Amino acid sequence: MNSSITITTPDGSFSAYLAQPAATTAPAVVVCQEIFGINADMRTTCDELAAAGFLAVCPDLFWRLEPGVELSHTDDWPKALALYQAYDLNAGVPDIAATMEAARGLPGASGKVGVMGYCLGGLMTFLTAARIGADAAVTYYGGRTDEFIGEAATLSGPCLMHLGEEDEFISKDAQRKIAVGVAGKPNIELHRYPGCRHAFARHGGTHYDAAAAAKANGRTMEFLRAHLAA
Repeated sequence: MNSSITITTPDGSFSAYLAQPAATTAPAVVVCQEIFGINADMRTTCDELAAAGFLAVCPDLFWRLEPGVELSHTDDWPKALALYQAYDLNAGVPDIAATMEAARGLPGASGKVGVMGYCLGGLMTFLTAARIGADAAVTYYGGRTDEFIGEAATLSGPCLMHLGEEDEFISKDAQRKIAVGVAGKPNIELHRYPGCRHAFARHGGTHYDAAAAAKANGRTMEFLRAHLAA
């Protein structure tokens, strides 16, 4: 079952997509969007998590700029990039924290809350896990993570990271910097996918790689089940 809920913060309120599992009690996962808003890809991701037994909540990260934006990954790049460039990362972290708190209190929620995200949402997942904390965190090709990799020092919870080796938005140098930054941290697990470009796990994406997506998503489900179990 899916619906929309409202998240309230001191700065205002915003909406979030909610997908609920059949189970009466379940852990929650906050899903952080790409630069295209809560579009069909994000809703499908939440629906898949719900089918796997999680309460999935996808907040409208762009609400301060343009509430309710829903963009295509093929036709709306100029607008998506403009929103991305205008987005305030530091304001976004407490928005995600507020969503996590709301998810924790949803009817049927077990109390455990993870956060995961893609592209911009991958970076926001990393920053939220480092600055606020989460019971589990999963990042898919988080752009600009290398710029903030020093914050891995404060990331104490379990974190799983996915990177495509041929990502056109995360250079080989940036990937090396990320790998060095998380080396020796037993709570952070990094996987790189040979031959894969940016958004290799996006449903219907231009660079979708079915085999790599299946491997990454399988690792993600196993990771979330291990760390969010009651």
